[in-house]
Amino acid sequence: MARLSPAQLHRERVLAAKAAGAGEPGGATVGTAYELMLAQLHEHRRTLHNIQSVERKIEVKATMLPAYQAWIDGVLSAGKGAQDEVLVNALVWHIDVGDYERALQLAGYAVAHDFTLPDRYNRTLPTLLQDDFAGAALGGKFKDQPERAADLLQQVLAMTGNADTPDQARAKVHKALGLALLEMVNKVDAENITAESADYATAAMQNLNRAGELHQGAGVKKEIERLERRLKKFAEPPK
Repeated sequence: MARLSPAQLHRERVLAAKAAGAGEPGGATVGTAYELMLAQLHEHRRTLHNIQSVERKIEVKATMLPAYQAWIDGVLSAGKGAQDEVLVNALVWHIDVGDYERALQLAGYAVAHDFTLPDRYNRTLPTLLQDDFAGAALGGKFKDQPERAADLLQQVLAMTGNADTPDQARAKVHKALGLALLEMVNKVDAENITAESADYATAAMQNLNRAGELHQGAGVKKEIERLERRLKKFAEPPK
């Protein structure tokens, strides 16, 4: 795909800022520039629809996303909260390709303004964030990166804290966060809790317990029992 020149990127950011700034919270983004972006999105989605391989779809999405970055930057800089289908779709695609930090940048704006997802997702945006970020962590997308996983999951919980989401989705985030924190504990010492890892261990226990409270089938019981034994040993005075 052809790259836009710096002048074209600047123009697109300006047009996006103008369109987003003209919209009202709860309304819809309108204007010729926005219609052109929607037309591009429609064409890209049609291309993706014809690809059967999920892996290949992700690869192609990664090549498509640069075409939306200038528009997104313009919306984030001047938007007043009008629904923007381009930004919402780009948000989901950033999750799909593993650019989680950029996804959360977009999500902060979208959640703050109560954006809705296209009907095909059958979920609210907060629920999608909880499902997809927890799923990424539990599915090994942050292998050997527990600090990154914990940071992202904490942001998701903070961002969706007041949202009405299924208990099971929220439990998944707490489980994923608890396990990430536990991995940070184990990086210090795989057998014992130490003064250096005690805070992480306590936070891990809190999140694992919360996951179990929210959903009995969360699958955290054994981890809780093992961590309880380690914390008890840490708390015992030396003989």
